[in-house]
Amino acid sequence: MSELSERFETHDPGDKQAGEKLRCDACPVMCYIAEGRTGACDRYGNFGGRIVRCDPVRVLDYAVESGAAVVPFSAEPWDGELVNTGRRFVTAIGAGTTYPDYKPAPFIVSQEVEGVDLVTVVTEGIFSYCGVKVKIDTDRHIGPETATVRAGGEAVGHVTTGEYGSQMLSLGGVNHLTGGSKPEGRVTCETLMDLCNKKPVELAIDGGATVVVEAGKPPVIDGTVEHRMRVGCGSATIGMFASQWRGLVDEVVVVDDHITGVVSEHQAGKVLGWQDTGIKILGRRSTPGRYFKVSEPGLGWGGTTISDPLAILGDWNPKKGARPGLSLLMVSTTGEQFAYYELDGDLRPVEMPFPDRLRKSVGLIEDNCEPALCTVLFVGGAGGSLRAGVTENPVNLTRSVHRLETYVTVGGAPVYVWPGGGITLMVDVTRVPDGAFGYVPTPALVAPIEFTLRKDHYLALGGYGAEIRTVADVLGRGGEYFNDRATGPAPSPNPWPPLAQLRRGPGQ
Repeated sequence: MSELSERFETHDPGDKQAGEKLRCDACPVMCYIAEGRTGACDRYGNFGGRIVRCDPVRVLDYAVESGAAVVPFSAEPWDGELVNTGRRFVTAIGAGTTYPDYKPAPFIVSQEVEGVDLVTVVTEGIFSYCGVKVKIDTDRHIGPETATVRAGGEAVGHVTTGEYGSQMLSLGGVNHLTGGSKPEGRVTCETLMDLCNKKPVELAIDGGATVVVEAGKPPVIDGTVEHRMRVGCGSATIGMFASQWRGLVDEVVVVDDHITGVVSEHQAGKVLGWQDTGIKILGRRSTPGRYFKVSEPGLGWGGTTISDPLAILGDWNPKKGARPGLSLLMVSTTGEQFAYYELDGDLRPVEMPFPDRLRKSVGLIEDNCEPALCTVLFVGGAGGSLRAGVTENPVNLTRSVHRLETYVTVGGAPVYVWPGGGITLMVDVTRVPDGAFGYVPTPALVAPIEFTLRKDHYLALGGYGAEIRTVADVLGRGGEYFNDRATGPAPSPNPWPPLAQLRRGPGQ
């Protein structure tokens, strides 16, 4: 994306035409567009003397429950469907926006489902207050907390608190979109849109790694593809698999950048009757068998900086059980690194060929590690302009959502709505149809959003009753911006809005 908005003529508000050009009012940029061309967003164009939404509105088709009747042949032409779902869902993908804010949503669609008269209000929201949360399944050190994350050299976010087995990024937000330089805003918008549209994005972290992130795919860290996320910390690994090692090896150390576990000292080992070995770990002892800070975070064993696991061991104590021939297994939290040692006559560990008797236990750790993936969650606040397209009194919609009387989706995908004020939502972008997210060069992200509720409830909220249309009418006539095309019905993997929830009337 370049600074396209600066290449389009702007005139005083209210001027709808300049020479041969039409003015588009679908967003605050207000482009003047020549015949046959699109505006700065590539979403609206001037075709045949009309402003047209260039992408078709997308309709989803929901599978019927088992046991549903086959559609009988009738006098009407057969449309190729084998079953009658009765559950088509008009999404906001390709629908258009509510801008300027006094306008009703582009599509307000009614249909009856299992005796419930429902309304779905559909719009593409313009989100300046938005971003993505990225979960990267890895123990590798990608950068310190609060470190700046860059795309194309521009700051687009920061590293945030790591979670169990995953590193976390917080990207976007209004400060990066509009609070910095024009290049920063432009690159941030492009990065968010690509991530939300499930495209790979390369991110560089100050003082850390370069990471390629793509929703639903393994992360690539400094050129290396990650395959597994850890089964747990070192202590948890000991707790899970101590019984697998009993009688096969004298000592087990699970190396981890957070909590390194030692089986002979750990409570799991004590319960199993493990004998002391005189081992010494060079780290900060937390509780028996659990050690912090054996190493700094890095790209080595268990997310540490070490390549030789013996570096975390001190001298063995013969008064506490150390003896020549004592056997030692050292393994990482993913099972990808492992080694076997025996103490020599000077009580120094010597690496030996890895015994077959321990391979099953190491394989069990690997089997319990889930595939490493990147998860991208779009996070946005549905503000006043968007809500005004649903009802003339926008706060009514907010209250209805929090009372669970209105069900919110993004491109048909279920969302999590945060408690508290406003409608702040999160959605897994892998559940949203491809190509659902766009942009306007203000810059801001454009995301589909739908509100589904009972028709009587919608009217009670102060909704736009005169704008309600049927699904058949939408498929036949398109929308306000003369988008007379509709794709679908495409099958949806997401659940239909929960009827049990929506059966309730207002205040129930």
